Amino acid sequence: MTLHDLPTLNACLNTLAALFAVAGYVLIRRGRREAHRRAMLAALACSALFLTSYLAYHAQVGSVRFSGQGGLRTAYLAVLLSHTVLAVAILPLIGFTLVHALRSRFERHRRIARVTLPLWTYVSVTGVVVYLMLYHL
Repeated sequence: MTLHDLPTLNACLNTLAALFAVAGYVLIRRGRREAHRRAMLAALACSALFLTSYLAYHAQVGSVRFSGQGGLRTAYLAVLLSHTVLAVAILPLIGFTLVHALRSRFERHRRIARVTLPLWTYVSVTGVVVYLMLYHL
């Protein structure tokens, strides 16, 4: 694997994080607490690996500019802006959600997870969209 393979790896990790998070939601709705826990920890691991790889890549490469023009550029910037703002916000939300679960404060966990899950999924999915627009358009 080379440095230039990392954006694809990052998109795959974001995809897996979103899939594990959604699977975790489905599992907890079905009452499968232990499977939910494993799925959410897998989502967390994918997101942590993504962040590590993303930071390593951009420390070496710097910023990558979007080459599209017009409406496509506007759409890209809108997705990128919402993704970036929510990516910063999601880190403490994931942490708080995890801490409440690990301390068996399930009512608090549930309350914050109702916000964390859709935002985390949005950030993961829009990360893939940003990748596709940046590297494949």
